[in-house]
Amino acid sequence: MHSDALALQMRATVDGVDPDRVLATVTYGYAQHAARFSPLGVVQLPVLSDARVVHAVWAVDGPFEAGARGRLRYRHNQHVLLGYIAVDESDFPACAGIGSIQQATQAVYAAIFDAIDRAGFANLVRCWNYLPRINECEDGLERYRQFNIGRKDAFDGAHRTCPTKAPSACALGTPGGQLIVHFLASNVEPRAIENPRQVSAYHYPGRYGPRSPTFSRATLLELPATTALFISGTASIVGHQSVHVGDVAAQAAETLRNLDAVVEQANLVRARGGGFSMPSLCLQGFLRHAGDREAAAAVLHKTLGDRADVTWFQADICRADLLVEIEGFGFC
Repeated sequence: MHSDALALQMRATVDGVDPDRVLATVTYGYAQHAARFSPLGVVQLPVLSDARVVHAVWAVDGPFEAGARGRLRYRHNQHVLLGYIAVDESDFPACAGIGSIQQATQAVYAAIFDAIDRAGFANLVRCWNYLPRINECEDGLERYRQFNIGRKDAFDGAHRTCPTKAPSACALGTPGGQLIVHFLASNVEPRAIENPRQVSAYHYPGRYGPRSPTFSRATLLELPATTALFISGTASIVGHQSVHVGDVAAQAAETLRNLDAVVEQANLVRARGGGFSMPSLCLQGFLRHAGDREAAAAVLHKTLGDRADVTWFQADICRADLLVEIEGFGFC
């Protein structure tokens, strides 16, 4: 690997990792402590493996700088910035018909835009969103739809309304806890990738909520020594409709077809041409029901073979009729 090449690994332990090359770590699972070096935060999602804890380890050459603005923490090198912010909804009481999750989301994204602009990394590349009780209805509207309103309002307030420059993203439900957003920003502008099998999320019809989700299906970040592909949370959606309702295996297969379409599009638009393939991606799978892991994993193994690199978690998906969501990343 080139000395300046960006890398991300999902690891059960940080043993053997060179701490001098670690930009930041984010820990997933019910861990007592985050990784012992460069920790940004913890996301309390059940990990469906014997390890029970997984560390996302971001590595690249330094020098590194750390910073904070209020509850937001970040670390960066010359080209990329990793950030993490967690807030309690109780700090944003519902008022005038606007729910706590909507207010908290707008405040979190406003803080992110302020921090990355001040730090000189104005391009938001990828966001990982985790919110409690994502499918529950509060104040007359599903919490995920309230989240989308707050996120879009923050984008509008920061004058970042161009949909073709939206970051890739996921939004997953947790049983409780804080609203958490972990994000990647850069001083290099990424390229947004869409899926020809799906309606772009920001063009969803009104049946999915008052404000459409603000994200692209993937982003391609071409750094001097690395081209990175970050694929958004992807599910069994064709056009804009959920398909194979109630069948986790069929949903997993449809999700893989969507992922493959995104990879194909990324290879078409990549300036240096090609380079990404499904078996080469590192994938993260999220299941509404932990008991569905065997059925979903069997589909991935049949399609991708023994080379498939998948970490499984239990989480609620942004639509109540979806049972599985898969995201991924890869590097050239």
